[in-house]
Amino acid sequence: MYKEKSNLKSFQVFATFGLIPLLVFGIVVLIPFFSGLFLSLTNWNGSLDGKIEFIGIGNYISAVRDPAFWGSLGKTFYYVFFVMILTNTSAFLFGLLVTSGMKGQNFYRAGYFTPNLIGGVILGYIWQFIFSRVFVYFGTKTGIPFFEISWLTQPHAALWALIIVGVWQNAGYMMLIYIAGFVGIDKSLIEAARMDGASPLQMLQKIKIPMMVPAFTITLFLTLRKAFMVYDVNLSLTKGGPYNTTELISMHVYNEAFLNQNMGPGQAKAFLLFVLVAVIAVAQVAVLKKKEVDAI
Repeated sequence: MYKEKSNLKSFQVFATFGLIPLLVFGIVVLIPFFSGLFLSLTNWNGSLDGKIEFIGIGNYISAVRDPAFWGSLGKTFYYVFFVMILTNTSAFLFGLLVTSGMKGQNFYRAGYFTPNLIGGVILGYIWQFIFSRVFVYFGTKTGIPFFEISWLTQPHAALWALIIVGVWQNAGYMMLIYIAGFVGIDKSLIEAARMDGASPLQMLQKIKIPMMVPAFTITLFLTLRKAFMVYDVNLSLTKGGPYNTTELISMHVYNEAFLNQNMGPGQAKAFLLFVLVAVIAVAQVAVLKKKEVDAI
């Protein structure tokens, strides 16, 4: 009798704290995921009264053969590479600066983090004004050719404008993770190195960076995911232009599925993107987790 009551109480606790989140996870994540996987095997055009015919892996074959898909994916890799490097370099330096004991460091922490609080769509429109009006005005007044023409009208410069905005938005958030990493370093290690005559650069190389590997694992994973999935800033800042030179993969998938009403091919491309990002993210985490063990 006592065992039955104990099991009932355990189930009630699970139902209260575990069953509801699992139910929400199933409704919000699992059902849409498997529904999308099914639609990727059909020729559905998105119409509610349209016929759905099972065509197997035809959409995946079409996606692999689509040069626009690979072109968009190539631009996305370019964007992800530079956003990851510049975001984490900036965030690391900011974190190092605001944990150095400098005067007013809490103010600088808040200032660096503020861009992350601005929504992606609003952020895109703000920077659209900066690139199209502020920079151009500055260029015409100073005579600097680099700023006389809006970056958003130049194919290569427009992609770099997108990169700059991505770094500006995400660096503050990643900085918080680096701050937690710096604060978590055992102070006795720093004091011992200082007493042994180690310079600040030597302490950074031999103590701080090895002890920060767990923070690198988290920040690189988050930056990778956010960079691959960026859509809102891409939409509001460049809309994929000029001439589709800044149409990143998320926008390409959205346009294929909803604007062109090719829901099946769009879902196939979305699933290929999911697999690609998952493989890269798992590989990145696995490599850095090994580095964590080596550092310890």
